[in-house]
Amino acid sequence: MTSPAPPGPPRPTSRDVARAAGVSQATVSLVLGEKWRGRVSESTAGRVRDAARGLGYRPNLAARNLRLGRTRTALLVVPALTNEFFAQVYTGAAAVAAEHGFGVVLYPSPDGTGPARDPFPSARAALDGVIASSMAADALDALHGADVPLVMLDSDPSAPGPAARVNLDIADGMRQVARHLLALGHRRFLHLASAVDTWTFVCRADALREELRRAPGTAVRTVTSELDVRAGRDAAEHALGLPGPRPTAIVCDDDILAAGACKAARRFGLRVPDDLSVTGFDDLALATAVEPELTTVRLPAVRVGERGMAALLAVLDGRAAEPGSLPVRLVVRGSTGPVPGGAGA
Repeated sequence: MTSPAPPGPPRPTSRDVARAAGVSQATVSLVLGEKWRGRVSESTAGRVRDAARGLGYRPNLAARNLRLGRTRTALLVVPALTNEFFAQVYTGAAAVAAEHGFGVVLYPSPDGTGPARDPFPSARAALDGVIASSMAADALDALHGADVPLVMLDSDPSAPGPAARVNLDIADGMRQVARHLLALGHRRFLHLASAVDTWTFVCRADALREELRRAPGTAVRTVTSELDVRAGRDAAEHALGLPGPRPTAIVCDDDILAAGACKAARRFGLRVPDDLSVTGFDDLALATAVEPELTTVRLPAVRVGERGMAALLAVLDGRAAEPGSLPVRLVVRGSTGPVPGGAGA
């Protein structure tokens, strides 16, 4: 017979954490139970967390959940799993959740930005809260009735409902695009807009129109497209083939549409950016996979997920979520250049 394996080292306890941090077990319980604010200093809480991490301490979550009446599970609802932006949002949310002993369930809405169904027989029994990214204002009505805290990401700030909201400064991103192209001399624009009816795309269109309206002699034509490279190519081809002066710049609502616009330009024998400038939005991996690489707006998607999960934790703890929109930044690459000679006159 083989001898049983020797027992491993004993699991660290809250008493070990208290001893390592130089605090009481009650303080350890407050900090690791996220009930320390107003009772324990920030530096002491940090010392306790560092000690727990160093010892590899893991609290008995099952016992704690029974005591608090929580599942320590959040639901992240997204329009699609195939979009890189939402994968990064999940990465950020899951990282913050893990630091607090939470799990995040990723749930793609079956109808995209349309109404999301309750994925559980009873969301109240299965979840502590819901985080929804880039969904239409009325898409989560089914989950509102479940009486769980809702945090909306990238959504209409005027719409009622959520317990907290985390937004990007989308309008400023589009303003940066418009100012960049105007400074290069462009005055004739094509806006290749997303056909998806959500706040984030409405915001992009409004900001572009407002910024171009301030510049004398500008003209902009808008065409819509599904968020697909081929659909974007077809919509751009149609617009480029219309009678009248051709645009010198195509402003796209996202990098996927911008890739389609670049394909359309090649079909017309146009060089990007010598004959036609193209801009994207989001700064997906696709932006540096195309040639020339896309000038686009970088959205801090991971940070959006982090802030969203932090906001949900704040709501659950009875605190106010961090205010303010996350800044975005224009990344200038090879797909934009000066207006072709005389075309902007």
